[in-house]
Amino acid sequence: MTLQEWFLSAGERANPRSELPIWTSGNLAEPLIHGAAYFDRLVDEVQALDAGDHLFFTDWRGDPDQRMRPDGPTVAQLFAQAAQRGVVVKGLVWRSHLDALAYSEDENRNLSETISAAGGEVLLDQRVRRGGSHHQKLVVLRHPRAPERDVAFAGGIDLCHSRRDDADHAGDPQAVVMSARYGDRPPWHDVQLMVRGPAVGALDTSFRERWTDPMPLDSENPMAYLRDRLRGADLRPDPLPDQPPPPPPCGPHHIQVLRTYPAVRPRYSFAPDGERTVARGYTKAVHRARRLIYLEDQYLWSTEVAELFAQSLRDNPDLHLIAVVPRFPDVDGRLALPPNTVGREQALSLCEKAAPDRVHVFDVENPAGQPVYVHAKVCVVDDVWASVGSDNFNRRSWTHDSELSCAVLDETRDERAPVDPAGLGDGARVFARDLRLRLLREHLDRDPAGGQDDDLLDPADAIAAVVRAADELQRWYDSGQSGPRPPGRLRPHRAERLPWYTRAWALPVYRLVYDPDGRPLRARRAGTW
Repeated sequence: MTLQEWFLSAGERANPRSELPIWTSGNLAEPLIHGAAYFDRLVDEVQALDAGDHLFFTDWRGDPDQRMRPDGPTVAQLFAQAAQRGVVVKGLVWRSHLDALAYSEDENRNLSETISAAGGEVLLDQRVRRGGSHHQKLVVLRHPRAPERDVAFAGGIDLCHSRRDDADHAGDPQAVVMSARYGDRPPWHDVQLMVRGPAVGALDTSFRERWTDPMPLDSENPMAYLRDRLRGADLRPDPLPDQPPPPPPCGPHHIQVLRTYPAVRPRYSFAPDGERTVARGYTKAVHRARRLIYLEDQYLWSTEVAELFAQSLRDNPDLHLIAVVPRFPDVDGRLALPPNTVGREQALSLCEKAAPDRVHVFDVENPAGQPVYVHAKVCVVDDVWASVGSDNFNRRSWTHDSELSCAVLDETRDERAPVDPAGLGDGARVFARDLRLRLLREHLDRDPAGGQDDDLLDPADAIAAVVRAADELQRWYDSGQSGPRPPGRLRPHRAERLPWYTRAWALPVYRLVYDPDGRPLRARRAGTW
């Protein structure tokens, strides 16, 4: 396998101002499925930091009182205690829109002030395109005196309410307010990646590029700037300690860090024209797909993204798409719900027209039948290339907000048949295949240890098994829940078709507000990323 057949080259990354390596080798990546697993591991790693070590993080939302374990500590306690021990704690949290609009301005500010009072420095970062957000979820832990202990976490899980769920999906007792159809404790499905090796240095560099960018933190919001001045908020980042060398190699995984930054004024110093390596990386991998694209995504919107899948389905008659999405949007209401609905309906319709029998879309419920909110952002292509990150499959994530993902290629071949499902000579790889299998075992109520994987290894068999289980569960509901509930948690997803008069206003609102375009004008005109 030639890495450049799957990973972006320097020219394809198209951002020579960034100091990120093109990719790194010798890493060890481990997917942490669900917030409970991630939070538990994060507590262990942060509590092991000593004076002079580094704790850098970015987040979209941070709730200071979110418990990392059932009996604590909270996010604020964990990071503040590290700062009090002499750990260098630095954070960049999106300033956020108002709480009255169901965002988290107060929570993010409280997290910033609590950690800063303990000796850390957490800045509220509004260096975004108008209407955009910093959506990256990253924690980097460095041990300058013991680099082999360095570790980073990147993916879809914020340090906030509702995320501490597990495979049983009973929901986090500390829940966010969302659509009533998810109940008082919304079940939450999510994935974070734990990384060791040289890629930690690359993720450290990504944090440092944002931290040292000279653009004012409130360049687009004079009222917020005035409010910060009156509160005595920290508006100038202090210098960071010198960056340690990359950690030593420790595993078989090649990792390419993919990002989104919009074209914005003033320009980012490290991405003057923005960066769209998330979009470019997915495009390159999807073009190479031959048998199966497996993805889990919160949104799966945008005709531009859907057309990428549709074209690959048209070009490759053996290619199937499995998508796991939320059953309902996370919002209710006559004004908010239609724009959230119309984007997915439009995207799925485009894919299904390209290959009606090869597009399989499902949503998830827990064993009690309560819908699970899918917040994961995962993609596996032909059991070779895999990605875990913060970006959703929509135009906003690929062009407008800041995003961060890790694409993984494993040196280790998976010797279970079929050894080369795509037939291109790349061979199935252990990391990608195991990630897909771990997710499917949960969704199908299979043995978590892999004792029932026989019909999940080959893409054709896996598709048949997933479709059969979802259809059986749906028939059970259609029959009035007669008899024992069939195993499995997936049901066929039925995108709602809105009436024409609702679409007439919901579609432009969706395109302009919910799924905006952050590309430079020349890229929009050319239809490229």
